[in-house]
Amino acid sequence: MNDTAWLADRFEENRRHLRAVAFRMLGSLTEADDAVQESWLRLSRQDSERVDGIDNLTGWLTTVVARVALTMLKNRGREDSLESVHIPEPIVSPEDGLDPEHEALLADSVGLALLVVLETLQPAERLAFVLHDMFAVPFEDIATIVGKSPATARQLASRARRRVQGADAVPDPDLGRQREVVRAFSAASRGGDFAALVAVLDPDVVLRADYGSLPAGLKLVRGAEAVARQALMFARFAMHARPALVNGAPGRVTIVDGRPMAVMGFTVVDGRIKEIDILADPERLADVDLTVLDA
Repeated sequence: MNDTAWLADRFEENRRHLRAVAFRMLGSLTEADDAVQESWLRLSRQDSERVDGIDNLTGWLTTVVARVALTMLKNRGREDSLESVHIPEPIVSPEDGLDPEHEALLADSVGLALLVVLETLQPAERLAFVLHDMFAVPFEDIATIVGKSPATARQLASRARRRVQGADAVPDPDLGRQREVVRAFSAASRGGDFAALVAVLDPDVVLRADYGSLPAGLKLVRGAEAVARQALMFARFAMHARPALVNGAPGRVTIVDGRPMAVMGFTVVDGRIKEIDILADPERLADVDLTVLDA
């Protein structure tokens, strides 16, 4: 086996890990794949002597893909807060379970709600949190990526952790119970039952909807009654909603006349819906892989 083939094989051994790192960093499968491809290009450009000197190829590649992802985050030019709405690219799977590729991406309960919170972090904070808290990368290594001291890298992760812990709702561990709650929400929406909708929603429920450039724009709705009224406004689409897993949790995908209209992710806490995250941007929906629902 020549050096190039050997290197390609070693890279493929790390691809799933690198894709998971990039996805948590970027919240987009499309961008994550771009970052992974760029990390391969950088590896393939190294001469054989330099490659032979890499003691920990997985660590080296993790650093490279993190640098690429950090640059991509900085180039977005978007400043988010929890009061703004940007729904990351959802991962849609059949209702009966995740495939191995999605399991790797969504390990450690990387649900849509968590990714929404990560979108509100500064790029360096997100990198420090993702690498240290999710992949146990030492702060000394993180410091070299962000160009700061290890102490500063630790502070970045700490700030991010407080933001995540303060905003991220931890879903019920029982997936079957989550399904029951989401089914009850869908049935109440189809039936136009306002009282049943309120009953299945947490009093402090938050609904975030990202319509992109459509007139509806970005929408943030708080409170059970307000969210129930919002659901009733779109009750005519409820009959077109298909059950699916959205980032590993029960969700719904609305398809009308063969065209995707929305992907809805639900966070169920203590038997009630705590968060609803909706991607309804036609341009971005076109990039979401929904073929798994037809399998």
